[in-house]
Amino acid sequence: MYATERQQRILEIARTDGRVEVASLAEALEVTTETIRRDLTALEHKGAVRRVHGGAIPAERLELEPTLASRSTQRTDVKRRIAARVLDEIPAGGTVLLDSGSTTQALVDLLPADATLTVVTNSIPAAAALAGRPNLTLLMLGGSVRGATAAAVGDWTTQALAGLVVDVAVLGTNGLSAARGLTTPDQAEAHAKAAMAKAARRVIVATDSSKAGDDHLHRFASLEQVDLIVTDGDLAEDIAEELREAGTEVVCA
Repeated sequence: MYATERQQRILEIARTDGRVEVASLAEALEVTTETIRRDLTALEHKGAVRRVHGGAIPAERLELEPTLASRSTQRTDVKRRIAARVLDEIPAGGTVLLDSGSTTQALVDLLPADATLTVVTNSIPAAAALAGRPNLTLLMLGGSVRGATAAAVGDWTTQALAGLVVDVAVLGTNGLSAARGLTTPDQAEAHAKAAMAKAARRVIVATDSSKAGDDHLHRFASLEQVDLIVTDGDLAEDIAEELREAGTEVVCA
C-alpha cells in the first residue's frame, strides 16, 4: 500500500469512528507506529486531521467548514504560487468569473493594478478589493451571503449566472477526486459553483493539494467539465495521473 493510499484509509477510519489511535492503526495496517505517526503528521499538515495524544481526530469534528478567515491564514505561500500560475491563464481584456475562496482571493491580490478586465464575482472580499480600479469593469453577483465564505449564493446568484457567458471561470473547491469530481459541504454553494462552471468557456480550478482525495456532500462539477487544475507540488503523482485520466489537465505550481 502506497503512503497516499494508507493515509486515505486512515482518514476514512477517522471520519467513520470519530477518531483514530496510533497503536490500533499500526496493527490494522501492518506498519510501524512510527509510520502511522508520520502519516498523521502529513494529514495534519493538509488540514484533514488534528493530532491528539495517542492519535488524531478528523478536522470535521472541530469545524464543519473552515471559514474564509481561517483558510486565508493557511498555506499562504502555496496559494500565492497557485494564484500566480492561474494569472498566466487570464486573457487580457477578457471576462473572468471569480469564485469565493482563499486561493481565488490570492489571485485578486496579484492582479496588476492596470489590468484591463471584466470581473464577475460572488465574493464580497474580492469585490471590495477590486472596486474602484480604473481599467476594470466589476460585476457583483447578488444573493444571500454565507458567513463562512462571504459568498453570495441562492436563486439570485444562479439566475444571474444563467444569463452570462464568460471567457474563464476560476473556481475553488473543498474536495477533489477522480471518482467524485469537485465537491463542497454546502448545497447552496454547490449550486452557485455549478452555475459558474456552466457559464464559462474555460474552467480553471485553483486549489492546494490538501483537497485532493477528499469528497464532500455536494458535487458541483465533474472533471470532464474542468479544463485545468492548478495545484501545488505536494500532490502525489499517482493522484495527479488519476485526475488527468479522468479528463483534465493538471499543473503543479
